[in-house]
Amino acid sequence: MDIDIPEVVAEVTAAFQRYEAALVANDVAVLDELFWNDPRTIRYGATEILHGYAEIMAFRASRPSVGLERTLLRTVITTHGRDFATANTTFSRNGRIGRQSQCWVRRPEGWRVVAAHVSLMPPTP
Repeated sequence: MDIDIPEVVAEVTAAFQRYEAALVANDVAVLDELFWNDPRTIRYGATEILHGYAEIMAFRASRPSVGLERTLLRTVITTHGRDFATANTTFSRNGRIGRQSQCWVRRPEGWRVVAAHVSLMPPTP
């Protein structure tokens, strides 16, 4: 299996950047689009455990739309073959450091997140 095929890395990077822009703008339609519409899709957040696309959509629709700005610190995108990738990033928001991991799969409709995890580091004293 080829790792980090340049054109595949470029595709996933573009999808990740589109997701990030939608996240900080609270563009719920794009966020929903970029998650795989399937009951097996998972998103574990800083305060929530979401199983299935319907739960993820409900969370997105009800979450506050302010204070979403963040600064990405380090992002690593690794592709495995032509149809699977991971995107991991660290970010800063309101003086806290967070971590985000996503598994992306190429679907007929395009690249989709099939599993995601977001967590915050403990506050520093």
